[in-house]
Amino acid sequence: MRAQRQIGTAVVAAGLIISGCVSTGTFNKMQDQKNAQITQLQKDKTNLEQQKQTLEQQKTTLEGNLNTLKERFSALEQSRAAMEQQVGSLQQEKSSLVAASRQQQQQYEALVQGLSSEVQKGQLQVRQYQNMLSVDLAEKIFFDSGRATLKPGGKTILKKVGEALKGYEDKIIRVVGHTDNVPVAKSLQGTFPTNWELSVARATNVVRYLQEVGVPPERLVPSGRAEYDPVAPNDTPEGRQKNRRIEIMLIDKSLLAEMAKPAN
Repeated sequence: MRAQRQIGTAVVAAGLIISGCVSTGTFNKMQDQKNAQITQLQKDKTNLEQQKQTLEQQKTTLEGNLNTLKERFSALEQSRAAMEQQVGSLQQEKSSLVAASRQQQQQYEALVQGLSSEVQKGQLQVRQYQNMLSVDLAEKIFFDSGRATLKPGGKTILKKVGEALKGYEDKIIRVVGHTDNVPVAKSLQGTFPTNWELSVARATNVVRYLQEVGVPPERLVPSGRAEYDPVAPNDTPEGRQKNRRIEIMLIDKSLLAEMAKPAN
């Protein structure tokens, strides 16, 4: 419409000139004004086109940013879901650990209660570890010095221990023989050259007797540590007496299986 008006004006101006109503100077002035308007309009058009291009570029950039944000949001959602699963797994593990700890505490209390009279007499000691229960038996009650044959009094106590251990079907029973650091007497070295042989023989005889009183043999594991796992210094008679002991350890089957796996 603006162009039509300009054309119309030009026609009118031409008519006026022809009719002699408008001077040549006035016409030229009007023509210059119209040219200036046209030039300004062209500039405005160019600026608008540039603004349009800029806006389109900004739109493209914003759309790209929006897609990036959507991808990040999706990744965060996936991470959140994964973390929720981990939290759920950890909560289940926590519940299992609490239940296992409660069960182990109950087992410990039941074992102590079943052997309470022997504990009070100092014939044995019951200890609790993170995944294990341990019964320490004083050596002098079970064996003569340098010997591995069970004494009758020791068998009586050991039978009661065996009865208490039968109920722990989820445990492996490891029997470990320990000695002090005093070498085996020369008169006995033909049978037991060192404390290694003596400690293993004692543990084996305890295992055999536990089997006799009804503990399943597949749950029994004998071993000997000689003088190399002391619980007290060997430089006093009292310390050596503490080190001469039979240790009966109740170990979870799963833990023992894990310990038996070969190292990678």
